Amino acid sequence: MPEQKPITMGTFCWTELATRDVEKAKQFYTDLIGWKMVDQNISGMNYTMLYPPGAEEPIGGMMQMEGDQWEGVPPHWMPYILVESVDEGAKQCTALGGKIMLPPTDIPNIGRFCIIEDPTGAKISLFQGHG
Repeated sequence: MPEQKPITMGTFCWTELATRDVEKAKQFYTDLIGWKMVDQNISGMNYTMLYPPGAEEPIGGMMQMEGDQWEGVPPHWMPYILVESVDEGAKQCTALGGKIMLPPTDIPNIGRFCIIEDPTGAKISLFQGHG
């Protein structure tokens, strides 16, 4: 198996599916692509890690959309871009005419992220890992 290369700043580092029916989505992507699904408890939340066929490292995750914060939000995939500083990225986003949809937020024992909207209306996450 090839050696895993470190992820470069400014590149996509994770992708995440937020859905109202995790079990249905798990079955669909397992049947369609052959992903292996591993359920975990991350910071008190049920979270499913996504592994491509034969891979030892996950490429993304899946979570249940529960609670008022998801009202009116459709199921969606969210890509994450690795940055040096989520806080600086959020500041620069607004300076460049973008909007902060979710301010910089800690993910315990994992890192920090925010969700931004670019001036065209497209949404994406910035991510900074611990360490």
